[in-house]
Amino acid sequence: MSRFTASDHAHMARALQLAERGAFTTKPNPMVGCVIADGARVLGEGWHVRAGEPHAEVHALAAAGAAARGATAYVTLEPCAHHGRTPPCADALVAAGVTRVVAACRDPFHQVSGQGFAKLEAAGITVEHGLMETQARQLNRGFFSRVQRGRPWLRVKLAMSLDGRTALASGESRWISSAASRADVMRWRARAGAVLTGIGTVLADDPRLTVRFEDDTPFVPPLRVVLDERGRLPRKAGLLTDNAAPTLAVHGEDIVPDYGDEVQAFAVRREGGGLDLHAALSQLAQRGVNEVQVEAGATLSGAFLKAGLVDELLLYVAPVLLGERGRPLFAGLDPACMEQRLGLRLVEIRQIGPDLRLLLVP
Repeated sequence: MSRFTASDHAHMARALQLAERGAFTTKPNPMVGCVIADGARVLGEGWHVRAGEPHAEVHALAAAGAAARGATAYVTLEPCAHHGRTPPCADALVAAGVTRVVAACRDPFHQVSGQGFAKLEAAGITVEHGLMETQARQLNRGFFSRVQRGRPWLRVKLAMSLDGRTALASGESRWISSAASRADVMRWRARAGAVLTGIGTVLADDPRLTVRFEDDTPFVPPLRVVLDERGRLPRKAGLLTDNAAPTLAVHGEDIVPDYGDEVQAFAVRREGGGLDLHAALSQLAQRGVNEVQVEAGATLSGAFLKAGLVDELLLYVAPVLLGERGRPLFAGLDPACMEQRLGLRLVEIRQIGPDLRLLLVP
């Protein structure tokens, strides 16, 4: 029998809803929500809005005021115990006089992991964790990936026709999916720490890779990353002339490209006819990138897939046919028999305008 009550589940579910409100603004910090409650009665709510600003617990305690004394705090991630840009949340909970803290999961960050719980317990507060842990880890899958695996969570976004093509034989691909799907992509871009493409896509399509909302939804612009093995990124590329977001170029370590002052850059070694993708992602993790959204052609998308680096596939399927000479989703995949085929697990399917949006994991 679960040690958690129905009220515990309800409050944590609400805390997770609150946490998601920071999806576009908290990076590189994790999304965190908090509910202060006495039994079924909610006393205060809060979420982490933006990196460098007060954490979820502080907002919830401020809303609860003196009523927090003797109450339970439900938080989606272990309260921090260290001084970063803000004071420790564990100290705030102790000072407020809560008597119980229920956390969804332990914080994997080495300066927090277990120490927040220990500080609370040392103050006589009852600490329980593990409630809705799967949902909490899924919400912050990028943060957990960066901290525990040393690389960002990698999502490949593609749009295809019903016959599995991403472009005509000529390379023309605008637009396979609908305006509704393209608007939906903006929300996925906004939650990413970086949007990544290859130099081939830049030279062919000159994308901006910016987040464009029709309303005033707040967001932190994701870093734009281009894998540019031989340093061919043109000075007039939209990634450089559009200053709505920073741009980072990744090139081979055997060249010294001349990008000018508009772009950051770093080098990685060459591997298997291209750049070392593992090294590139490791460098992005060191720069605080939790999630990478790949928006590229079949060659680079296929390279990430073959390297075992694709964590999820965001696929928009449009009700159109492009014919047998159209370009495939992934290049370089050639299973010799059915036993070698690559299986995917369908996580979610949703209709977006006339299209279907599939979320899959290998």
